[in-house]
This record gives sequence, structure tokens and C-alpha cells, in this order.
Amino acid sequence: MIEFEISTTGRTDFVDLNARVQAAIAELGLSDGTIMLWVPHTTAAVTVNEGADPDVVRDMADALDRLVPWDGGWRHAEGNTAAHVKSSLFGCDQLVAVVGGRPVLGTWQTIWFCEFDGPRRRRVLVSEVGATGGPTSR
Repeated sequence: MIEFEISTTGRTDFVDLNARVQAAIAELGLSDGTIMLWVPHTTAAVTVNEGADPDVVRDMADALDRLVPWDGGWRHAEGNTAAHVKSSLFGCDQLVAVVGGRPVLGTWQTIWFCEFDGPRRRRVLVSEVGATGGPTSR
């Protein structure tokens, strides 16, 4: 399993992970197979979406703020319930196919780390999914 850290710069932030994921695949020595990306945080997530136009992630952030407002009358004492809900909507994991040592992504696709309660230092884990369907460590 490969682990790396990233730093986010705002309350809501989308960080392009493509280069870091590519480096993790190389470090794992994986040519063909599947990787799982895991974000071990309750107020962050990982997703795959367009990366060519920066307005797409800005629009996603704006849409999430309309759907899950920070001032939504939440009960959670820490005041970050909106971030927890957004994390659950996106999810903490992604499976990505690997062929020829590269993640299989569409022309416009980017793997995004999604920050909903920043700025913070965060962890991302990348592991190879074994033939039995579970993650394996190297």
C-alpha cells in the first residue's frame, strides 16, 4: 500500500491527484489490474470527473454549497456537518483500472481529492486490488 499526503488550501478544495496516483502505481510495480484509492477522513472524499475545464470543479463546489449549506441548522457541535454530508455524498473510495502501468481514464477525466473542511493536511492511500477482490499491501 502506498500512502501520500496532500495539503489543501481552502474550506472547499479540489486537488488533482493524477500525477500522485501515477507515481503510486509505478511504486507498486503494477502493470495491469485495479487500484483502490482510499481517503481516511470523514470530511473529505475522492471522485473522478472532468479536469480540463477548472469551472467544472468550481460548479461542483457551488452546487454542493446550495444542496448542503454550511448554515443548515445542523446539530453536530463541531459546526462542520456540511462537510460530513458532502463527504458521504461523494464517498471515500474509488476503484481505478490500470493498463500498461497507467490509470485508465477518459480524455477529460481527473482523479480529484475533495476537501470539504479545510485547509488541512490529508492522507490518500493507494492499494492494488488482488484477484480475490480485496486490497493487498506491498
